[in-house]
Amino acid sequence: MLALILAFLSASIRVNGANITDKLFPLGTTQLTNADVEIFSSLAFGVPENAVEMSSCRAWPGSEDWPSEDEWTRFNASVDGALLRPTPVASACYPGPSYNAATCRWLAQQAGRTHFWIDDPLSVLTQWPQGDTCAVSINPKGNCTRGGSPEYVVNATIVKHIQAAVNFARNKNVRVVIKNTGHDFGGRSTGAGSLSIWVHNLKSFEFLPNHTSDAYRGMAVRIGAGMESWELHNHAAQYNITVVAPGGSTVGAVGGWLAGGGHGGLTSKYGLGSDQALAIDVVTADGRFLTADPRTNQDLFWALRGGGPSTYGVITSVIMKAYPPSRLTSVSVQFSVGQGSTIPASSPFPLYNFTPPLNFTFPNITGSVETFWRGINIAYRFSPRVLAVGGYVYSYIYPLGNSSFTLTSSASIPDLDAATITSLMKPLYDDLNAAGINVTLPMIRTPPSSLSSGGGSRTGGGGGDSPINTRYRSRLFPRTNWENDDLFSKTMTAIRRGIEEGGYTFHGIAYSPTYKIAGSPGADSAVNLAWREAVLHGSYMEVQPSGLSAAQARERDAKARRYTDLWREVTPGAGAYMNEGDPAEPDWQASFYGLENYERLARIKARLDPWGLFWARTTVGSEAWEVITDDGYPGSQNGRLCRVR
Repeated sequence: MLALILAFLSASIRVNGANITDKLFPLGTTQLTNADVEIFSSLAFGVPENAVEMSSCRAWPGSEDWPSEDEWTRFNASVDGALLRPTPVASACYPGPSYNAATCRWLAQQAGRTHFWIDDPLSVLTQWPQGDTCAVSINPKGNCTRGGSPEYVVNATIVKHIQAAVNFARNKNVRVVIKNTGHDFGGRSTGAGSLSIWVHNLKSFEFLPNHTSDAYRGMAVRIGAGMESWELHNHAAQYNITVVAPGGSTVGAVGGWLAGGGHGGLTSKYGLGSDQALAIDVVTADGRFLTADPRTNQDLFWALRGGGPSTYGVITSVIMKAYPPSRLTSVSVQFSVGQGSTIPASSPFPLYNFTPPLNFTFPNITGSVETFWRGINIAYRFSPRVLAVGGYVYSYIYPLGNSSFTLTSSASIPDLDAATITSLMKPLYDDLNAAGINVTLPMIRTPPSSLSSGGGSRTGGGGGDSPINTRYRSRLFPRTNWENDDLFSKTMTAIRRGIEEGGYTFHGIAYSPTYKIAGSPGADSAVNLAWREAVLHGSYMEVQPSGLSAAQARERDAKARRYTDLWREVTPGAGAYMNEGDPAEPDWQASFYGLENYERLARIKARLDPWGLFWARTTVGSEAWEVITDDGYPGSQNGRLCRVR
């Protein structure tokens, strides 16, 4: 009898499509019920089999189908007062009722040193997709408008809030966006006329020392969707474990990072972020709360790991693998050529694991620009040796004008002693010196404490971030390009042209998340197959200026494509990382997902979300919709979302 009682207590109970167990996070124990729907019918759950095509455009403020004030008020009551309608914070800089000179100065000069922008419900860190309609400026031009920012935000703290938001938006034909920290380079976390589901405050954490499933036995953690990398690090340090996490301290540790693949400092040792997931709790487009794992909702589990963010549902929490504590040792290489080799600390592209003084100058090489590029080839050709021991190489090549260039590079190597690391890295320094680049192998000292989250974060408050219009154009370069001398030479020549001729900063991240490293269940996922063959994620980076016309923006896209097309020529069939990719990526279905995966993902999307509720640019199924803007600015979310005609 006792065994039967225990079996009953541990069994799953189905309520409104949800798997409710005694192991649910507190945030998942309060869910939307039929009683809630009886009070407010606009919260009714969806039935995919009965879905009908909705209107040609999403509801728009002022349109006949836009919810009335009374409906928004009733919806707010249904989410316990969690509905927000925030004003863009930079309105403090513009004439009007929100103007405040002191606040504006603080936003411009101090806010980026704090967690302010990450914790703001409306702000995104890459503003050009929003329209740059209310940028911080001590001397602003024009007026502050809402632009591409959402109309309303649900500050979700329990699953019920997310279910209610999903159902209300679907039933009232309102556009939905999903946001955590605002780290988003392609405009997925913002959208005009939308209801934003803000998961930033889902911060729960639980250590599972003996997690057991069909695919995995060992340590694990369960984390809420609002967890940031630095927060995960702090929790992991408390239990003396390692959890794979993003390199940026304020980047969300699950959600879009995991759904896009997700790399970090331990990618070559333990795999991608998506390889870590053992079970995922998610609210799907019909408003149901589901658990997806290798045995339950298997297609959804497959799709959520690498198949794209903001596509199949709203992730609320994830169970991820945990490991013994790792100790990352960083070894840096820097050299420059030319007169302009001083990089200001205010550079928008800082080096991970490298903290310079206020202004820093790298030793100039004795030789020509050709000598510099020989050194670049040596440094990048060496990186697979670091990957072979589970390491990760993070680098930038800065074009500084007047034929001046600087390389900064940092190799992060886990769990090797100083003597072994010295022996590993010495051939690189020997080869550079032989090529005429006078660099000295530093004395290797392993850190006194472990890095518990496998990212770039450290114990503390997470630091700050500021809005900046960083634009990425990226490619995953396969191992075969490193194994053939002629192909490697062509690859580096293609990279060089964009730096020298185009003026782009090159950001290289070397890692190797192979199928073997991914393990079970990570190897069987929707991750682009190009990840498994990659040894370098390369990006051209720039800051897209504010105030560009649509024609000017298209010209910049066309210029960038001339150089990234050179990459495609030397990497046929390879892909790109969607979270740090170009929203104007040509053939993005193949580049971001791989055509082998895309067809299956499209079928899963159509089955789970026949309404097309979850939409973001370059996500699966997004071809069916487009944002209609007044000026046709490419990639802008400052317009109404409509079906493609």
